[in-house]
Amino acid sequence: MTENQNQKNLPQNIKDLSLKEMQERLVSLGEPAYRGRQIFSWIYHQGVSDFSEMRNLPVGLKKKLGENFRLSSPLVVNLRKAKDGVEKYLFQLQDGYLVESVLIPSGKRQTLCVSSQVGCRYRCAFCASGKKGMRRNLTAGEIVDQVLYVRFTRKVAVTHLVFMGMGEPFDNFDSVVKAIKIINHPDGLNIGSRKITVSTAGHIPGIDKFSQIGWQVELSVSLHAVDDKLRSSLMPINRLYPVKELLAACRRYTESTGRIITFEYVLLKTVNDSVEQAKALAIAAKNVGAKINLISVSPVPNSQWQPPEKEKLACFLEELKKQRANFTLRRSRGKDIQAACGQLAGEYV
Repeated sequence: MTENQNQKNLPQNIKDLSLKEMQERLVSLGEPAYRGRQIFSWIYHQGVSDFSEMRNLPVGLKKKLGENFRLSSPLVVNLRKAKDGVEKYLFQLQDGYLVESVLIPSGKRQTLCVSSQVGCRYRCAFCASGKKGMRRNLTAGEIVDQVLYVRFTRKVAVTHLVFMGMGEPFDNFDSVVKAIKIINHPDGLNIGSRKITVSTAGHIPGIDKFSQIGWQVELSVSLHAVDDKLRSSLMPINRLYPVKELLAACRRYTESTGRIITFEYVLLKTVNDSVEQAKALAIAAKNVGAKINLISVSPVPNSQWQPPEKEKLACFLEELKKQRANFTLRRSRGKDIQAACGQLAGEYV
């Protein structure tokens, strides 16, 4: 489901419309299409929260907008700041559900990690987001609102966007794609496509479908293991889309788009941190032409998972170097406020 009954009884959120859809709706209401760009500018360039603030629109059009649409305004019920500068926002949606997003500053780079679902159906073993299952998809407007809050309320110019928060983006394909259109559009938030990354747990139909769009958006695939038995124990989605089929889908994606995929690999003590597993990972990445992004697991409450020992990590990295793999070791940030990779849970989902 995309919206619950409470939301269905409300006027449509105008932020759920792409520019083209907005123009078409305006024409159906007897208004010229060019008004769509004006409205887009007020929402995404000026950050207005009420149609009455759109000063260059006729009074009659404002009245029509108020009768036919609502202009959602994100409600933040908790804001936490980490020692390393990371900020985590807990958003309450119209129906009371909660999702989280995380701002990660690094010099001039301001990366926002956004959620695409309330919860997640795939229940990866080391990820808090899926512990209570999936409640519902976010609409495009609810995704975009996370960015708008940071841009206009926190007054931070978001430079990079990653769909790595709560949920599997390709399980909510249409809303995610529409949100990216709005975020990327020059009349929208105007964040360049190469500065947007979509991360999937290995949703093969989504990977294939996404490859046909023709964008230069970055794609990362959460791999975490190269053999089916282990990966299925860590990521139940592997039972639907096993490793061999997933790697084939990644090759198709690279061949059809010319884009380099990133394999995300969370290192787990004594689980997937051996030299043999490093070699298998390197071979899989080279066969696909993928980069590897390593990160040690960030423990969540009541979790059995721990990061690898320093000696094991050093041996793992040395093997990747020996295999001439293209890899980076990412430093986990925001752990003290449960904002690191795998820790987002909406707190009260």
